[in-house]
Amino acid sequence: MRATILKEPRRRRAVYLIPNLLTTGNLFSGLFAILAVFKGHFIAAAVAIMVALIFDMLDGKSARWTNSTSQFGVEYDSLADLVAFGVAPGLLMYGWALSVYDMLGPSVMFAFVACGALRLARFNVMTATSESKYFTGLPIPAAASVVATLVIFDREVAQFGLTEKPVMVLVLTLALAFLMVSTIKYRSFKDLKFSGRAHFDNLVLAILVLMLVIAWPQVMLFVLFACYAVSGPVERVILLLLKPFGKRQAEQQTVLGTKE
Repeated sequence: MRATILKEPRRRRAVYLIPNLLTTGNLFSGLFAILAVFKGHFIAAAVAIMVALIFDMLDGKSARWTNSTSQFGVEYDSLADLVAFGVAPGLLMYGWALSVYDMLGPSVMFAFVACGALRLARFNVMTATSESKYFTGLPIPAAASVVATLVIFDREVAQFGLTEKPVMVLVLTLALAFLMVSTIKYRSFKDLKFSGRAHFDNLVLAILVLMLVIAWPQVMLFVLFACYAVSGPVERVILLLLKPFGKRQAEQQTVLGTKE
């Protein structure tokens, strides 16, 4: 009996250790990306940020699957995210394109990192009260992924010129910083299921997207993350345009109901 009691706490400690180890992998990947930027290895830095994204997804999933979510894990995850998805992509953008500007480049880089920190702080505060189906503002891992996949897309496909690249990255960085601290809703896909006839189309779509990513990752990864970053503003504009039509239909139904 005593041996069983002693094994149980050890088992629980091992369960809590797994998500924190994955978070440590996230932090290590972010630090590796920073070192790669200092050495001018921008592709390696971009790949390291994408590896950090995989660790970030795995640590959250493992914490929920093992029912080992803790306040310590939440805070540790936020600190690792700030390094891997805030500081690392900020330095990557500066070293890759924004270093041609004197003070404007560091200022834009700081805006990205600061908005990412604010986004993480707001997420921690709103976790208990926010809708699980939506994120408020662009998640910082998604913003960092847009930056990382853009670097790979430029190297392998686009090859932007030295004149247009700094301007494009400057505008993109400010746009991502604004989207992170905005109140625009982004789908979290937590309610997406692949079981049952009603969700068969989702499964087919996911398989098709996975095939495209495997066949052409240099392009499709950037397209996917860029589309997700744009999806929030587009969905809000569509809802604002459809809102007057919804009001008209409600008024017409009210009038018909009174006549009957």
